Amino acid sequence: MAEIRLDKLLSNAAGLSRSDAKRKLSSGAVTVDGETVKSGSRKADPGVQRVLLDGRPLLYREHLYLLMNKPLGVVSSTDDPRSPTVLGLVPAPLFRRGLFPAGRLDKYSTGMLILTDDGDFAHRLVAPRKHLPKVYEVTLDAPVLTPALVGEFAKGVYLGGGERSSPALLEPLSALRARVTIYEGIYHQVRRMFDQNGAKVTALRRVRIGGLALDPSLPEGGCRELTDGELRALFALQNPEPEEIP
Repeated sequence: MAEIRLDKLLSNAAGLSRSDAKRKLSSGAVTVDGETVKSGSRKADPGVQRVLLDGRPLLYREHLYLLMNKPLGVVSSTDDPRSPTVLGLVPAPLFRRGLFPAGRLDKYSTGMLILTDDGDFAHRLVAPRKHLPKVYEVTLDAPVLTPALVGEFAKGVYLGGGERSSPALLEPLSALRARVTIYEGIYHQVRRMFDQNGAKVTALRRVRIGGLALDPSLPEGGCRELTDGELRALFALQNPEPEEIP
């Protein structure tokens, strides 16, 4: 691992602002291989050297990848003057400057959300040309889940305003509940698909992205790091251009 400035390391590994990092360094709270270091411009290799903050080792990761089970009433944004944001749910040990949601769930939707500070990774996750499947469980206010509607979703649904979705997989689970798989990220797409067919979505929960399912042990509002295996699973089901679903 390459050497990195200590002020950047403190920001990355401890979530400190530049001014807080400077204060910690000035107070003698940072040591490198047992030597107290007070200059933020001093470099260290955290893969080789032992860097401590207040006696605790700092774990440097170039990028952070988090899995969140988003609750109702929270917006998928880094900042919002009217509503709490998903960044406010990130536990302090996992928080770092530059985190943002890779993709969105609206304020009234719940379930799987990925947060990161890696722009290239986020682009791979949300780019329309990647056709990464996203799976939602929905509850409706009207019993419209007929074989004809399944066929309509398989062809792609007219969304209004000259916009049409790509083919999607609709799997009825009961009279008012279904699972929907889509391969793009049109604004409010799943809700609009049902709006155009006589039903309102009263609950929407994302349960899978690519080959990774939402961790059933993660409570609503919970957040944790993704494992290396989970990161690989996200892209395991990347699809070519979807055709009509048989």
